Amino acid sequence: MRRARTKFKDIKLSLRVAGFAGLFYAIKGTVMNSEVTLNMNRKDVKFPISLRVPSSDIPTYEQVFINEDYDFLVETPPKVIVDAGANIGLASVYFANKYPGAMILAIEPGKDNFELLKRNVEPYRNIIPIHSALWSKNETLQLVDPGLGHWGFMTEEINVSEKLRGTFSHTVKAMTLGKIIAEYQLDKIDILKIDIEGAEKEVFEDTSAWIAKVEALIIELHEDMKSGCNRSFYNGSIGFDDEWKQGENVYLAKGKYLTRHLKNNNG
Repeated sequence: MRRARTKFKDIKLSLRVAGFAGLFYAIKGTVMNSEVTLNMNRKDVKFPISLRVPSSDIPTYEQVFINEDYDFLVETPPKVIVDAGANIGLASVYFANKYPGAMILAIEPGKDNFELLKRNVEPYRNIIPIHSALWSKNETLQLVDPGLGHWGFMTEEINVSEKLRGTFSHTVKAMTLGKIIAEYQLDKIDILKIDIEGAEKEVFEDTSAWIAKVEALIIELHEDMKSGCNRSFYNGSIGFDDEWKQGENVYLAKGKYLTRHLKNNNG
């Protein structure tokens, strides 16, 4: 019964977000017991967006393009945006259309997510897809599926004694922000967006090599998935002047570089 209610909820959400096409593909996917790819067209987006239906791609699309969780004002157009935990590239596509002059690094560890990310960002010359996980060390990690769908994969060290609860998916290389800055020769990161399912605890344990280079930071914290995320983040994010909550994200900004959009009243 619970599974039936979940499927009905997915179908209802697909209708609300993607109209009758979403409804059709959600029902088709449910009947076939598999995900069906739906191509979405928007007037404010140059190229079609591919989504898996039914899946967590639908609520992610709703957050990014309908609720506009990444809608804000900037003092000057950003030149460098890092999208860590890019999933299928929806935030990167949103940023690429809003800031066509920015170089966007889209970092995603999940294989299936990354394949769809490449498809979604392929028409954009300013988006660079990177199959990797953001972490505190440059090493190989394992990806674990705790059962939350495509948007909930978690990373952990291979030889860690206390394992995360979930199903092993695959291994993936991990990179620090220091390495990313050096490899792509970045003087600074104008906007750093992070949604990495609890790995922020490790990433923010030592930020001395890169935090001064970040002008604005947008992060979804996952204290409910990994205890200590909040404390690690706030201890490692010193030096920002402004903070607010927008949607599920915490925003930090230096000076007035980035400010809340007045039309957005959900934070």
